[in-house]
Amino acid sequence: MRPAAHWILTAALLLCSTGCNWLTPLIFIGEHKKEITAEFDKLPGTRVVVLVWAPPETRFDYPHVRLELATHVADKLAAEMKTKQQKVDLVDPVRVEDFLQRNYDAQVSPNIVGVEFEADYVIYLELLEFQFRDPDRPQFLQGQIESSVVVHEVGKTAAAGKSLELMPVRAIYPETPILLGPTNAPAVRWNTYLKFAEEVARKFYDYTVDL
Repeated sequence: MRPAAHWILTAALLLCSTGCNWLTPLIFIGEHKKEITAEFDKLPGTRVVVLVWAPPETRFDYPHVRLELATHVADKLAAEMKTKQQKVDLVDPVRVEDFLQRNYDAQVSPNIVGVEFEADYVIYLELLEFQFRDPDRPQFLQGQIESSVVVHEVGKTAAAGKSLELMPVRAIYPETPILLGPTNAPAVRWNTYLKFAEEVARKFYDYTVDL
């Protein structure tokens, strides 16, 4: 064996004996990410409404919650689909909220909303949990939003249409509760909304996660 080759082999063995895994990135490159496929991949090229339902007690404390969550989800979907060059025509949530304010029955009828806005699909999010302070520990802040996710294919009439229920989503921010302060409540709420929007949007496009 030539001296140079012998030196390189010796150095490599010494590095490995000390626990160094400097060769790992070269050997296992690409194996530390996992691709997640969309639960529902039919949105590209369609017109879509994001519709949020919230119980009366939630809307009493947060009167704009439907519009706020729908806007976050629609914005996240639009941004991600644009990046992937998969255009989706998302109806402005402000227009949807205005329609809901004037049509009480539409609040629980995705197909009525879909027909009104000539949509192909309605993403219907029913809030199952929505809180930012634990009733047992009100001095702590932690956003928690849980929702069902149902995609309604809009029928030609207000009473028609098919639906597909996806896995529910749950967003928690931060992971560990923090003490309530004079300025951190809005930040916790905003970041919980962002995380919720990401969890919902990811159901409609492929993405990768670190292992």
